[in-house]
Amino acid sequence: MTVVTDELTVSGAVRALCDQSSEVHVRPRYEGNNICTWIGFKHVNYLVEEAVLEHFRKAGLSSRRLFEEFGLGVDIVALDTRILNAFHLDDSGIATVVPTIGTDDNTLSFTVTIVRDGSRTKDVTSKVTVLLRIDTYIEEPAELPAELSRFAVRRLATSAPGELIKEADTTSLAAGRGSAAAPENDPVLASLTDGRNAFGWKWRIPYPYCHNNERLQMSGYLRQMEEVVDLFLADRGISIKTLLDERRWIPVVPHSEITFLDEALMEENLYTVYTVEEIFKDFTYRSRMDTYVVRDGRLVQTATGVITHGYAVIENRRDWRLVNFDQRVLSALGGR
Repeated sequence: MTVVTDELTVSGAVRALCDQSSEVHVRPRYEGNNICTWIGFKHVNYLVEEAVLEHFRKAGLSSRRLFEEFGLGVDIVALDTRILNAFHLDDSGIATVVPTIGTDDNTLSFTVTIVRDGSRTKDVTSKVTVLLRIDTYIEEPAELPAELSRFAVRRLATSAPGELIKEADTTSLAAGRGSAAAPENDPVLASLTDGRNAFGWKWRIPYPYCHNNERLQMSGYLRQMEEVVDLFLADRGISIKTLLDERRWIPVVPHSEITFLDEALMEENLYTVYTVEEIFKDFTYRSRMDTYVVRDGRLVQTATGVITHGYAVIENRRDWRLVNFDQRVLSALGGR
């Protein structure tokens, strides 16, 4: 199939995408204020994602146009975000997207900064990598203009298959969407968590976390990272609600990062492993999230990421302050 298009228009759009910065007003969604009026890391990353998608729109290459006309899916495949100041419900800000694409690069990379209205400093900074994934699910792709083919890939990433392993049948629909069963009841989780200060979770990838008909997308991984933290803390006896009720303590996230290593597909079983790597001076701790699927009887890693947490005490409906970990929290994080 060949799409007839104006080469000059596409050429100019690609130049705008790669060479020109853009700005957009952003405002967090109501769904993101889970504790008082503060916005969590997942929804801050959603603001970054929306800024990048708007940059594509302003260049004349919206995600819809790229998919419908050229058979290209817009995939954020790496996201590295630092939250320097908290966003609140109803805050608005200006997101600036600056391309960082070299002349010979075949990936689309950007820096995103967000400054809240009235702020004199950057409140969010992020590095974002985007690939244009050639769609073959509906039909064979169009013949691409040269300017776009430079960034087009037939697969987002490919991870080398690992060890042979047999899956346990613990994600049937009758048993629920997923399982956080004891590792000894699941050979995959046992293999992935053995000897590590880690928590494992098996989960069936549902379609609301996917896009382009088949693939788990970055926002789905952000939701996965948020949920595995919630399950880990509950498993260690310091669930979010427990510390909220007992101390008015809440987790806060200054940094998160996710990178794709392979594609994960709708209705595959995703194994998510959350490992505490380092505790810094009883004040913050860094954890790694790794995700896997089993294909042809072998483990395949699909993504990796890191997230840094601290704790804050709620002083009133408007304010909080950071606190040091006590022995109970240190023991739980350390697996003791």
